[in-house]
Amino acid sequence: MNFLETKDVVKQYAGHCALNKVSIGVPRGKIFGLLGPNGAGKTTLIRILNRIIAPDSGDVLLDGRPYRPSDIRRIGYLPEERGLYRKMKVGEQAVYLAQLKGLTAAEARRRLTVWFEKFDIARWWNKKLEELSKGMQQKVQFIVTVIHEPELLIFDEPFSGFDPINTDQLKREILELKNAGRTIIFSTHNMASVEEICDDIALINKSEVVLAGHVPEVRNRYKSSTFNVCVKNDAFESSPETFTVLSETAGPDGALHVRIRKERELSNSALLNILTQKHEIVSFVEELPSMNEVFLKVVN
Repeated sequence: MNFLETKDVVKQYAGHCALNKVSIGVPRGKIFGLLGPNGAGKTTLIRILNRIIAPDSGDVLLDGRPYRPSDIRRIGYLPEERGLYRKMKVGEQAVYLAQLKGLTAAEARRRLTVWFEKFDIARWWNKKLEELSKGMQQKVQFIVTVIHEPELLIFDEPFSGFDPINTDQLKREILELKNAGRTIIFSTHNMASVEEICDDIALINKSEVVLAGHVPEVRNRYKSSTFNVCVKNDAFESSPETFTVLSETAGPDGALHVRIRKERELSNSALLNILTQKHEIVSFVEELPSMNEVFLKVVN
């Protein structure tokens, strides 16, 4: 069941169509990747979901009914442009922002203490934000986004500026939020992260949804009938009628690693049967395109 849906959402700015009948469905308790090149319309859609702006037409549904102003408390939003107060003390403003989201000061301090210790920034509680590194500032921003435990989380480029260690930590936290039942919209240009954590995606290009679906299914849709085969023989026979050899590499164990592309009308089972008649197969793996390759192919 979809927790959030948009149906034929349209938004125009002075003759420019930012969104043209955009429809997406975000399943409950899943991580949904919102993808697209710069200027595609992602930010406009995120602003509509956060009720920062309104669509010109179309519907936004939450739990199957029209989106209401009061639903904004059910959302946590981490914008790409960070918005903390640089001259204000870290702990003080975190408590303040948590109170804006409905927590009491005491409950805010209790929850923040747990998160600050988890992110190893507790010692910076009484420091001004400008004294923190960019990475630590982003940790604070992430914490105040999730502190009120919203049902829907919208992360816009959450890994921007993080080193690999902190990126890995944030990925683990996002996956834990998913395991706790949160629904997450994840907007990014990092396609490797999409493969690692997203369940479903929608790709927006030139104001329209041009690709959507479950990540493995999307990758499978764009496969190129290419296989990596490892055989024990030291020679490999090509078969022009059924497959083409793209490359051959001898392995240190004496096996031969071959990359082939089959004719599209030939089934995988038929290809494997042809190969086993001539070679002792060690492994037989079909190549799937990366999400980066899919992104480039669809957008271009």
